[in-house]
Amino acid sequence: MIHHRHPYPPYLPEGLTRLIIGTIPPPRFSLGRLFDEDVDFCYGSKYGLLWPILDRVFELGLHYENSAEAIKQRKHFLSKHKIGICDIVESCEREKLDASDIGMQQIEMRDLVSLLREHKSIVTLLLMGGNSMNGPEYLLKKQLKLKGISLIPEDPVSVKSHRLELEGREVRVYTLISPSSAANRSVGNLAEYKTMKSENDHYTVFDYRLQQYKKFFL
Repeated sequence: MIHHRHPYPPYLPEGLTRLIIGTIPPPRFSLGRLFDEDVDFCYGSKYGLLWPILDRVFELGLHYENSAEAIKQRKHFLSKHKIGICDIVESCEREKLDASDIGMQQIEMRDLVSLLREHKSIVTLLLMGGNSMNGPEYLLKKQLKLKGISLIPEDPVSVKSHRLELEGREVRVYTLISPSSAANRSVGNLAEYKTMKSENDHYTVFDYRLQQYKKFFL
């Protein structure tokens, strides 16, 4: 069994209003075995799509390399736009050295409820993946249930949405498509994506994510 611990503490800029929540980076980030094109920071995998999408939306001119400058660019963006990152998994056990959520066992979660109580400026949670086994939404629901807090479904407009009420305060929760390239197949199977692809043969899964993310990051 392999012990897999999250390599980064939560990144919580002053006055943050939105919080990005995923699960845990690939094991190579915890082991310090990064590729040259990886960035040693949250969502820094060379295969991940969160930073390329934000780069396109905000025209950031990001570096994609294992360097201090690449990290500095990303932290500057998050602080400027009051966006934090706190993945929900602190550690887990794995039988195989892979990055799959479903492969996680004995999951130790970070206490997001306490974080929300401490950072009252947070009004929106952006879940980087859905309610499949051990996904961000799945684990958040599990944690909230243990604390007696309901995740109340909302009528979705373009993405799955919920709200939670915490000590008289309302927090909106949106489930976005995972930025992992492993989710490309599931995106390709979506009816909405297939319709757009039929209308434009050059339309890609990256374009689909780009359209979705724009609504919640701009």
